[in-house]
Amino acid sequence: MTDAQWEQIEPLLPSNAGRRGHPFWDNRRVVEGIVYRYRTGIPWRDLPREPFGPWKTVWKRHRRYAEDGTWDKVLAGLLAQADAAGQIDWTVSVDATINRAHQHATNTTRPERDTGGAGESHESA
Repeated sequence: MTDAQWEQIEPLLPSNAGRRGHPFWDNRRVVEGIVYRYRTGIPWRDLPREPFGPWKTVWKRHRRYAEDGTWDKVLAGLLAQADAAGQIDWTVSVDATINRAHQHATNTTRPERDTGGAGESHESA
C-alpha cells in the first residue's frame, strides 16, 4: 500500500482514543496484512508474521471491522473522495442483480404426454 493510499484510509479507521484494554496494533501493518491475505488467497494462519504481525491480531481486527461497519465506512469514504475528485464516472455504473425464480414459476403449461414413452397410454384397460 502506498503512503498516499494509506493517507486516504487512515482517518476512516477507528482510533485508540477512549478505548480500553490493549492499544490497537499498528493499523497500517494490520490493514496491509488483510489486503495481502485477500490478494494472495492464503489461509489466515499462513500470514507472514514479520511484515504484518500475529495472524490472529490481523484476523480479529478484520472481523471487528466487518462486524462494526468500519469497512462499509471506509468504502463510502473512499467513494466520496474519488467522486469529489471526479475520478468516478457514475454513468457507467450497472446493477446486475440476479434472482432465481422458483421452478414452478415459469408460467408454462405441461404437454399432454410428458411422462410416458412414445405411443404409451396412461389409461387402464
